[in-house]
Amino acid sequence: MMAIQYEKCPVEIAVDALSGKWKVLALWYLQHETLRFNELQRRLPGVSQKVLSQQLKELEKDGIIGRQVFAEMPPRVVYFMTEKGKAMKPILSSLFTWGTTFKP
Repeated sequence: MMAIQYEKCPVEIAVDALSGKWKVLALWYLQHETLRFNELQRRLPGVSQKVLSQQLKELEKDGIIGRQVFAEMPPRVVYFMTEKGKAMKPILSSLFTWGTTFKP
């Protein structure tokens, strides 16, 4: 008997890539500009350094954002949207529009 191969639905793939409370919000800010970790954390009140760091690493691993380290003292690290991430801009814009009409 042959096993049936499960193939993820594209929506499931997208949800997996964006799962995590802070990922979509981080992307919202990174679509407009390159930001340092502390600048991003200030825009996301309530996120711990550990959780933000973990979620940024996951976005970077998926190729949605990039990370650039400058050889300075102290080292400076910035985050930015990759081309793959920029493809999400219309989705982020739609979420923003929907959120303005949905808010209680």
